Formats: sequence, C-alpha cells, structure tokens
Amino acid sequence: MSSRIAGKLILITGGSSGIGAACARRFAAQGARLVLWARRRERLERIATELRAAHRVAVSVAQVDVRERDEVRRAGEALVASDGAPDILLNNAGLASGLAKLQEGDFEDWDKMIDTNIKGVLNVTRTLLPAMVARRTGHVVNIGSTAGHMVYPGGNVYNATKFALRALNEGMNLDVAGTAIRVSSIDPGFVETEFSEVRFHGDKDRAQAVYKGFTPLSADDVADAISYVVNLPDHVNILDLVLMPTAQRNVYVVDRDAG
Repeated sequence: MSSRIAGKLILITGGSSGIGAACARRFAAQGARLVLWARRRERLERIATELRAAHRVAVSVAQVDVRERDEVRRAGEALVASDGAPDILLNNAGLASGLAKLQEGDFEDWDKMIDTNIKGVLNVTRTLLPAMVARRTGHVVNIGSTAGHMVYPGGNVYNATKFALRALNEGMNLDVAGTAIRVSSIDPGFVETEFSEVRFHGDKDRAQAVYKGFTPLSADDVADAISYVVNLPDHVNILDLVLMPTAQRNVYVVDRDAG
C-alpha cells in the first residue's frame, strides 16, 4: 500500500509504550523516519532496535520528560539543528492520575496531569512549531480523549486537561492560518493500554476491571486512525476525530455484555 509519509520525519512523544509505540511501529512500516521521546530510555532503545531491524528505517531516541521545559527545549533544538523541523509532530504523552472527587483530590495527582497533559503539549509544541511555521508545512497531531467532550464522575481535573487540549488544538489550528500546516486531534474512548494502571497507581486488578465485559480499543486501533489522518492528501485536514469501541456510546453508556 502506498504511503504519503514514507521518508517523512515524525516525532512521537510518549513513544515507549501504548499508543505512541503502536504509532511508531505503524509509521516505521510505512517508511517514515522516527524520533521517539519518552521518560524510559531502555524501552525506547528496545523499540528503536526492533524497528530498525524490521523496517530498515532511521529511528533516533531521546530520554525526554515533556514536563521539563529545559529538557524539551534542548532536545527540540538539537533535533531541528540536525534534521530540521519534523514533518509530523505527534503529541501523545499524557496520563490520568487518580479518580477522586474534587474535594478529596490529591495535589500531586493534579500537578502530574496538568504538567503532562497541558504544559507538556505546550512545551513541545512551542519548541518545534516555529520551525514548522518557518517552513510553512507540517502536521501537528494531538492525542485528546472523549474525556475532553464529556465530564464523568471523578474525572474533574483529568477532564479539565483534555477539555483544555481540545481548546489548544482549535487555537493552534487558527494560529497557523496562512500556512499549509495541518492540526488534528484524535480523541479515543476506552483504550486498553497502561493508562488505567497508571491512573490507579499500579493497581492491576482495578485497572483490568475498567475493561471488563466488553472489547475496548487497542493501541493498534488508535494507530490505524492516526495513520489514516496523517496519510490524507495535504489539502485535507481532520480537525477532530472521535473514536470509541462499539460497546461504548459515550463516557457513561457502555454495554458491558458486548464481549
């Protein structure tokens, strides 16, 4: 199958696991050149080795925590100096932490979500978007959530971060008017990755219960959707794509008997 992203340079944040790693595998199979950022360097190195061997593509990695602005700036400036602006920036790094009522919330959980889901996207985009604007082409893809469309009990601050990302996605799209840069948000519902395990601070049983009784999306399912969006002709932009497992109708209505 022909690929419009063959040879293009793609930066993926949170590239060591979940949706980020699934996208790395999908893009490598389509002939893209990859730059993977994440906090866990060993995982990054393993994925890079796998992709180079399987697809003969260039893959570089950097241990970057998107919450750390100086770290992001150094890595981003080094990337632009060596390879130029990325053709596609995938702002994938994100997390949920805790599921408490606001009046019982944990400040550390809140900081972690705000610093990753909002400030992290701002840190990375502010560092790399100027070079894309100077070149006047490129594609920024932000990983949002159905949590940015409808609030659910206990979601409060996580919901707020994803509503904010939805606004940033729309604002960014306006700010690059006059260029050929595309801006897209991919907003999945239930996806079975490490997400719930992180949210519940390593409680595997509680995490698995989230997906009990129905078939959730996989990271590969989301990567399929992202691949579709980035492979569209340059004059076509998907501003916001919401995808959910068939058993899920919104954040409240899930058919737990759907298998």
